[in-house]
Amino acid sequence: MKWAIIILIMMSLIGSIMWVMPTPRQRFQADLRTKAKPKGFQVQMVRLTAPRATGQMDAEHYSVMAYRLPRLNIDKKTARTLQPWHAFRVESIANTGLPAGWSWGFGENVLDDAGLNLLKEIIDALPSGVSSIESTPIHVTAHWDEEGTVEDLDLIKAQLMRIMDAKV
Repeated sequence: MKWAIIILIMMSLIGSIMWVMPTPRQRFQADLRTKAKPKGFQVQMVRLTAPRATGQMDAEHYSVMAYRLPRLNIDKKTARTLQPWHAFRVESIANTGLPAGWSWGFGENVLDDAGLNLLKEIIDALPSGVSSIESTPIHVTAHWDEEGTVEDLDLIKAQLMRIMDAKV
């Protein structure tokens, strides 16, 4: 009887310790976010409201990690002329100039043809876990589910840098 009680207590302690330990997925995410900082990313959890998808009554609300690159070397005149836009990986009617399966959250008809062509190339190059991309005079952002590999950070950064370099 004593041994049964001791085994039960030990199993309870081991279970509590296992419950507190991070999962492999949580360790991967922590490693990813740690590696993102030296690459210039500001990483934070944000709550997004996607445009209402075709056939849906309500827009979807979800939390996702935002990988942001700040626009550090931008002059005030350029910052004033930059029009913000936000494109989502969702099918809706506000999709002028975007690839199939993408829609505007805001900023439809803001980009010229060259900007739209660049955006299409960038969308095609992004990892499939990127649910939206955003450009403002302050930063460019990829909202990512963090599925994939650490190498995807470099891919996301390269594509966001293309947006910043083109000033779209």
